Amino acid sequence: MKTYNNIYLIGIGGIGMSALARWYRHAGCRVSGYDRTPSPVTRALEEEGIPVHFEDNASLLPPSPEDTLVIYTPAVPAEMGELTYARSHGYRTIKRSEALEEITDGHRCLAVAGTHGKTTTSTMLAHILTVSGEGCTAFLGGISRNYGSNLLLSDSGLMVAEADEFDRSFLRLHPEGAVVTAMDADHMDIYRDIDDLRGAFVQFGRQCSDTLVVKKGLEEYFRSGDVRARIWTYGEGGDFSASDIVSDGQGKMYFTLNTPEGRIERCQAGVPGKVYIENATAAAALALLHGTPVEGVREGIASFRGVARRFDIRLNVPGHTYIDDYAHHPAELAATIASIRQVWPGRKICGIFQPHLFTRTRDFHREFGESLSLLDSLLLLPIYPAREEPLPGVSSSLIYEHCTLKDKRIIQKKEVLEEIASRDTDILVTFGAGDIDRLVQPIENLLREKYA
Repeated sequence: MKTYNNIYLIGIGGIGMSALARWYRHAGCRVSGYDRTPSPVTRALEEEGIPVHFEDNASLLPPSPEDTLVIYTPAVPAEMGELTYARSHGYRTIKRSEALEEITDGHRCLAVAGTHGKTTTSTMLAHILTVSGEGCTAFLGGISRNYGSNLLLSDSGLMVAEADEFDRSFLRLHPEGAVVTAMDADHMDIYRDIDDLRGAFVQFGRQCSDTLVVKKGLEEYFRSGDVRARIWTYGEGGDFSASDIVSDGQGKMYFTLNTPEGRIERCQAGVPGKVYIENATAAAALALLHGTPVEGVREGIASFRGVARRFDIRLNVPGHTYIDDYAHHPAELAATIASIRQVWPGRKICGIFQPHLFTRTRDFHREFGESLSLLDSLLLLPIYPAREEPLPGVSSSLIYEHCTLKDKRIIQKKEVLEEIASRDTDILVTFGAGDIDRLVQPIENLLREKYA
């Protein structure tokens, strides 16, 4: 891999892009970049000494094309000015996935893929490896609550990577060991159909050299797909599973981790909920197969504090709880709501959901309606478009019509705080992958003033 003194990232505020920015800066490069709008991530990068600007201005690229690597996120439009300038003026331009491929090449790599669950599972795996003493360099798709970052650094030579199926990015990786958490229909703007998506995951499995851990029920796709790695399963009925799950009713949960080598009893889940215990099982499976000692796995699971915006408990006082979650797929929504009911049985849940992407809403509005019907009340926001242009006839109303709740409303983002202030909420949850994250701190502040 050629070395460059200047690294310029277009879309530097993205969670995967910002991890790369931090890694290149640690490696001694001069790092800078562009993003569309300021955010907590861009502010953190600036505080770390990485310049960020928010205007599409090609004059702000480093002036030496031969000594500058330009990395861009696939979410950036092809006609974006800085990107077209870099391509036409001799700069080497590569996607984020290509940069991650070059960084991990020649290193032992453990990767976590899946249409949902991959961020929590990869972050937990990295934490287990860290507390066990081996350590790892990890590129994460969220901000770890244990470390306050989406990048972990180590000189162990071992790398952990979140393997993203969007834009088929994960096919750039060739890990030693991997987890596949789910293969639900998603990113239908990228894949022709569900078979095309599953085929990409099987190809990812073929690129894994040693150990492949998959959610129970998915193994036949890989066993019939000429995968050379040894295949293990996790989840109910799998080679690795959780049992004897108990909750103390106050947010703490305990379980037994069943493995081919025996039972690891009285494991404490650092973050409560069925979803987290399932993710812990996947992370523990790959860690144990990698050779991590049992006590390191137990300690890592218990001391894991979660990931920002993943079942992120922002307030939990008697009678009032606020959780923020990144869920933006019907299966994720249903799983998170089920976990909340498991941890806090009998309580009323009000959800605020911001749909993400017109295409995803078009493809799954019925399923979104069904999942959101598991709530007690719903405040539904307009669609966050991200990289997309509006589609005729596609709006949040499609989801609203398929939600069977009596207590449901479509409101604007600017109305959220006033609406919450007027309600006596029991459990409040914000869901979505768009800019609903800008409301999280104001909502927390409001509820603390009201209830804490």
